[in-house]
Amino acid sequence: MSNPAADTAHEATPAGPSRDVRRRAIIACLIGNLFELFDFGVYGYFAMQIGKAIFPSHDPVVSTLASFATYGVGFLMRPVGAAVLGSFGDRRGRRAALALTITLMAVATGFTGLVPSYARIGVWAPVLLVICRLLQGFSTGGEWGGATAFLVEYAPPGRRGFFGSLQQLSTGIAQLCSIGSALLLNSVLDKPDLEHWGWRLPFLLGFILAPVGYYLRARVAESPEYVRTVEHGNVARTPLKSAFTTYRAAVLTCFGMTMIWTVASYVFTTYLATYAVQSLAMLPTAALTATALGAIANSVTVPISGYLSDRLGKRLLILSAAGFVLLPMPLFLYAAHEHSFAALAVVAIVAGVCLGIYNGAAPGLLCALFPTRVRYTALSVGYNGAVMLFGGFAPFIATALVRQTGSPIAPSFYVVACALGSLLVLSLPLHTYRTGAGDD
Repeated sequence: MSNPAADTAHEATPAGPSRDVRRRAIIACLIGNLFELFDFGVYGYFAMQIGKAIFPSHDPVVSTLASFATYGVGFLMRPVGAAVLGSFGDRRGRRAALALTITLMAVATGFTGLVPSYARIGVWAPVLLVICRLLQGFSTGGEWGGATAFLVEYAPPGRRGFFGSLQQLSTGIAQLCSIGSALLLNSVLDKPDLEHWGWRLPFLLGFILAPVGYYLRARVAESPEYVRTVEHGNVARTPLKSAFTTYRAAVLTCFGMTMIWTVASYVFTTYLATYAVQSLAMLPTAALTATALGAIANSVTVPISGYLSDRLGKRLLILSAAGFVLLPMPLFLYAAHEHSFAALAVVAIVAGVCLGIYNGAAPGLLCALFPTRVRYTALSVGYNGAVMLFGGFAPFIATALVRQTGSPIAPSFYVVACALGSLLVLSLPLHTYRTGAGDD
């Protein structure tokens, strides 16, 4: 049954699996999530090279805009993947759905690296790239909610916030790997080689990395909470319908809480390096190094925030969202004024810490909004709906804002607006669910 709880995501869990079973399950889930999010996210760090190869233009900003628009197209399929794969995961189990998502991602990512350039096949190049991005988006739509639900449902009592934060820790490491691959290739390859073939290498890794993740996931034990749901005959027949009817308010709450989360992530990680190169005339290696420092700050903060969220609940989210109301304009102004690596590193690190607070606390709190029987679907739909509308096109919107206004702090306007929206949602009471036989 549901009970109002404004500041906590604590949920009582019956005696769970052994420590060894839990450890294997967590590792398998995290490695798979790391591989999948690396595959999906690496595109953003090669947007300029992809733009020149697939969307050639005399104006490099136009090529970048086209590339970021295609990056955003992948997000259009995330709610579709959330609905389809989420329903599959609620009806057939988390393990089966997560094994499927990583397979789809491997295929889409590998073929992205094989798409011929515009010079070779003309308009078919962007068409094929869009198809690959749509399949990636479909896969990722089922990944986040499933991996988060799986981890939280394996958590021992009183540690659901911390276990949920591990999903975001693996996502942060995936971002670091994406940035690291871009930094490495920018360092060892000259510009023509990077634009011609070098940008393809990280995508071709999808053919190698994702099958490893699939193997690990296919052999892991099912979530104990989902097993209990099956044993009690509480598996939802139509989880998508239930998400939009019985749990509609919770889905909308999830949507609103995700707004600033996704925008801050894509502006201060995916977009920041491109901004530094195009707007601040910095070298790509310097811009990527500063962004990597921000990703490290985020990754260090995530588990700390997750640990604290089991005690402080949504107060951490309010703190982070308030930070994204107050800090973006001064940070972008500082970077634009200084035009230095040190200033960009400060911006990335401060934003990384602020984002890490949200990253660590949010997964467990969002999972607590839904009972086990519809959690995969409802969580995926609410989260990915916001990611599609606000996050996926954030780099495109930020680039367009700078171009149209001529102001180097223009990206901060979008961040602040979304932070205010999430703060409004966070000011409302949250209704959470306790796990067990009666949670449905």
